[in-house]
Amino acid sequence: MDDRSRFEEFARLATEQRNPRTMDLDTLSVEDVLRRISAEDQRVPAAVAHEIPYIAAAVERVVTSFRAGGRLIYVGAGTSGRLGVLDASECPPTFGAPPEWVQGVIAGGAPALVRAVEGAEDRAEEGDRAMLELRVGPADTVIGIAASRRTPFVVAAVARARALGAGTAYVTCTPRGEFTLDVDVAICLEVGPEVLMGSTRMKSGTAQKLVLNMITTTAFVRSGKVYENLMVDLMATSQKLVERSRRTVMAVTGCDYATASRAIEEAGKSVKTAIVMLKLDCPRSDAERRLERAGGFVRAALAGAET
Repeated sequence: MDDRSRFEEFARLATEQRNPRTMDLDTLSVEDVLRRISAEDQRVPAAVAHEIPYIAAAVERVVTSFRAGGRLIYVGAGTSGRLGVLDASECPPTFGAPPEWVQGVIAGGAPALVRAVEGAEDRAEEGDRAMLELRVGPADTVIGIAASRRTPFVVAAVARARALGAGTAYVTCTPRGEFTLDVDVAICLEVGPEVLMGSTRMKSGTAQKLVLNMITTTAFVRSGKVYENLMVDLMATSQKLVERSRRTVMAVTGCDYATASRAIEEAGKSVKTAIVMLKLDCPRSDAERRLERAGGFVRAALAGAET
């Protein structure tokens, strides 16, 4: 593609349009700039809600991957890549999931997390190679994240993942009518032009963050990592999480602080196991057996039913 063709391609992108509601941005007071940004941000939740059927389809694929021993792998560049890595890094402490279950790949590697790596997003061959190095296969789900849709690193990675048999999804801020990539699920968040033309760290990034939150949270709910609305597989890696573990057991069972603390210790630090032990007044071995039969779902373990 020559320079002129590339220029014209970029000029057509939804993420590169000017916002008619912020043409006077440089004339506004501090408060008025903030109000204008806030008004635009309020368009994001509606754009996300519109895509729920597609987000649900992506979640189903992720759950299938988890049950098959596969992984969720996010791939992105710049802001999109950082959001993927962020979401992946928060899954182990929140859900007690092995770090391998959810991984983030960013163009330019680890240095790109804290500083822009010039040209990294344009290196299609590196996106392709990243999937090969991760040994992506049919059990995995790979989700590309690119506001503009056309990021070469991401496009190549997703194409390679698909060729390797993985399930594929794409989170973009390109209108569905303009989305032409071959993926299983496209999530097209039409948030409109940014307050600052092309600054996709703003509405686009906010929308992407919301979607990633939804994907992993829902996938882990459907994987038995949540009871009621409580994290019951969290990893107590800080004092805050230790106390949250105790409060969780207390909230579910109605026991006091000392009893919760003792039960968690007797359960080998497992909040799930402690809950079942206390609710059913059974030893650790019985609680663990019930949870195993229930596929890790606390509610099913308490009911004595399998999921």
